[in-house]
Amino acid sequence: MHPTRLSAALAALALTASLAGTLAGTATAATAGPSQPVPPGHGKSLALAAADKAADSGLDGLRHGTDEELVRTAVTPWAGGLYYAAYQRTYKGLPVAGGDAVVVSDSAGKVREVAAAPAPAIRLSTKATIGSAAALATAKAQLAGVESAGTPELTVLLKGNKPVLTWHTLVVGRTAEGLPSSLDTHVDARTGKVTQATDKILHADGRGYHNGNVTIDTAASSMTDPNRSGFRCGGQNGSAYTGTPPWGNGTANDLVTACVDIMYAAQRESDMLKQWFGYNGQNGQGGMVPARAGLGEVNAYYDGTKTTYGHNQNSTMQLTGIDVVAHEYGHEIFDRTPGSSGSSNENGGMNESTGDIFGALTEHFANNPNDTPDYTVGEKLNFLGDNKPIRYMYNPSLAGDPNCYPQLNSGTEVHAAAGPQNHWFYLLAEGSNPGGGKPASPICSGGPSSVTGIGIQKAGKIFMGALLMKTSSWNHLAARKATLASARNTYGSAECNAVKTAWNAIGVPAQSGETDCGGTTTPDFSLALNPASGSVQPGASVTSTVNTSTTGGSAQTVQLSASGAPSGVTVSFSPSSVTSGNSSTMTVQVAAGTANGTYPITVTGTGSATHTVTYQLSVGTTTPPTGCADTEYTYEGSLASGQAEAQPDGSYYYSATSGTHVGCLRGPAGADFDLYLQKWNGSGWADVAVGGTESADEDIAYKGTAGYYRYVVHAYSGSGAYTLGLSAP
Repeated sequence: MHPTRLSAALAALALTASLAGTLAGTATAATAGPSQPVPPGHGKSLALAAADKAADSGLDGLRHGTDEELVRTAVTPWAGGLYYAAYQRTYKGLPVAGGDAVVVSDSAGKVREVAAAPAPAIRLSTKATIGSAAALATAKAQLAGVESAGTPELTVLLKGNKPVLTWHTLVVGRTAEGLPSSLDTHVDARTGKVTQATDKILHADGRGYHNGNVTIDTAASSMTDPNRSGFRCGGQNGSAYTGTPPWGNGTANDLVTACVDIMYAAQRESDMLKQWFGYNGQNGQGGMVPARAGLGEVNAYYDGTKTTYGHNQNSTMQLTGIDVVAHEYGHEIFDRTPGSSGSSNENGGMNESTGDIFGALTEHFANNPNDTPDYTVGEKLNFLGDNKPIRYMYNPSLAGDPNCYPQLNSGTEVHAAAGPQNHWFYLLAEGSNPGGGKPASPICSGGPSSVTGIGIQKAGKIFMGALLMKTSSWNHLAARKATLASARNTYGSAECNAVKTAWNAIGVPAQSGETDCGGTTTPDFSLALNPASGSVQPGASVTSTVNTSTTGGSAQTVQLSASGAPSGVTVSFSPSSVTSGNSSTMTVQVAAGTANGTYPITVTGTGSATHTVTYQLSVGTTTPPTGCADTEYTYEGSLASGQAEAQPDGSYYYSATSGTHVGCLRGPAGADFDLYLQKWNGSGWADVAVGGTESADEDIAYKGTAGYYRYVVHAYSGSGAYTLGLSAP
C-alpha cells in the first residue's frame, strides 16, 4: 500500500452531489434505491464535489490540457455555507507556477464563482539539462550572504504566457548593499540562468510604538505562543526569549519589551481574523511565522519565513507598533492566501496595501488607548524626522502617492503603488465625508459625487473574502471583480453596490463578467462532465453525462454543442438542449480507422451566458480489462499515473445492514493500481480495507456494519483503463 501517494491523489476527491443511484456512462447503480439518507457534513462535501468537478471538467477559465491537472491544495469555509477551494496547476506531475485557480461553491453543490490565472496550453520536455545543485549555486550567487536556501524543485514557470522548465527555490540572506533579501527564484533548467527572481521583502517599512501594559499569550518560561502554531519572539538568532512574566521593562529600546509589543499586535490581529472574519490566523491554519527583534537597521520586514523588526531613524524606539507588526503579518496573509505574492509592481503595491489595511483593521479591533485607531501608517514613528505618517490611506497624495488607479504605471514604486487600494478601502469603510472627526477623502475624476461607508468590519470581511479568490495574476481589475463577488455572497446587494461605488471613486473601471449588485440575481448556469475523460477503440463509442445547474436567477434553456473533435469522431447530445438543473447524455462515436491519440473536445453550453468544459478523449490507447464477472455491479474508468477517483461513479453507496463488502479491481498490465474501501465516519472518509500489492489487480473482502461506503481506485504507477466490480450487503 502507498499512503503518501494516495494522500496527494485524494486532494481532488470529494462526495458528488448525486446519490450513487444516479449514475452515468457504463456504470451500474450499486445501491438498492434512490431514497438513501445523506451523510452528516454533506453540505461541505457537496460544495467541494462541485468545485472539483468544475476543475476536472475545465469549466471556463479552468480549462487544462491532456498532461495538466488542477489539484486542490486548500479549502477555506466562509459565511453562508460558502467554500473557497484553491487549485494548483500541474504538468506531467510537476507543479506549475502560474495558471492557478479558485472555485467558490456553496453547500447546495453549486459553483458560485471561478477565478483563474491565464494559462497557455503547456507543451515542453520535462527533462532538465542543468542539475539541481548547479541551479542552487546560481540562485545563491544572487546574494552576498546566504542565511538559508530551500531544496530546488523542478517546476514549470509560466513567464510571459510561455512555459519554461525551471528549478524553483527560496534564498534568504543579504544583498551586496547589505539589505535583507528573500528571493523567490526560478533558474532555467536548460540554460542554468536565473529566469525570474522576486524579492518577498518590501523595504523601508519601519515604524514603532509601545502599547503599554498588555496581556499576551506565552509559555511559562519562554516567549513562545502556546495557542498559535509557529509563533514565538526573540532576538536575531531566532530563539525565543526566555524568563518569566511579566515580560519586559517598558522602555523604548529593551528588546524583550519590543517582543511584548510584537506578540500583542500579532495576537490581536490573529484574534481579529477569527472573531470578525471566521478566518483561522495569518497562515489560515491557526498560526504564523516567528518574529525577531533587535535588527540594527531602520527597517521591518517579512521574508516568507519570519518577520524582523529594527529601530527608528533616531534610534529612540523599536519599530514594533500595532500598525507596523500587523502590516508585516498582513504580508503573510497575502502570501498564504491563493496565488501567493506576485512579481509585478502593481501586485507588490497591492501586497503593501494589504499590509496597511490589516494594520488599520488590527488597530480598530485592539482599540488600544496608547495607539488610537486611524487610517495613517507610522504616525507615532517620526520616520522622516517631521512627525508625519509615511502613508495616508484616506488621501495618499498627502505623502506624494497616487490616489487614483489611472495614475499607476509599471514604474510606480511598490509603497507608492499601495495608494489606490488604500484609498478604496477607506472610502468603502468610512465614505468620502464620514464626519465624527474622521478626515474627508477625495474622489477621483469621473467618479461619483460621494461615497457612503459601510464600516471597517464589513469592509474588512469583504476584502478578506476577496483575498481568498486571489490568483498569481492579481491586480486592481481582478480585485474589483473579487470584492464585488465577496460582498454579494457575504452580505447582499447594498454592500455590493458600496464596493462598486468605491472602486468607481478611484477610477477602477467595470469589468466584463463582474457580479451584478442589483436586487435581482442575474440568470446563469454552470456545466460539468461526468466523467471528464474516456477511452474508446476505433469503431466504438463512449458516453459522458453533461450536468447543468442553475447558479443565478431562474432555470433557463441551455443549448449544447461540441467542437474540436478529430476527423472520424462525431459528438451528439440527447437531448440537445436542457433546462438548467437537468442533464444530457453525450455520445462520442469513433469511426473505424480513426487515428489513435488523445484529443480534447470542447463542450459548450449556450444560454443567457456561454460556458465551456473539456472532455479528454483517448482513442485506441487502452481497453478496460476483465475478470470481475462474479460481482453484482461493474464500473469502468481510466487513470493517469498518480491519479485517483472514487466509485461508484465518483459517489458513494449506503449499506443498510451488516455484511461483507467485496471489491474486485483489474487494472492495465504492467501498472500498479491500488484499491481502498472507505467508510464515512461522520466528518470524513476513513480507510477500512486496502488492496495495496505491487500489481494492477486487487481484491478486497470486508465485513462491515451499516453505513456509507465508497471505493477509491489509485494509480500508484502506470496509466490506463481499469474495471472495478463490487458487491454490497
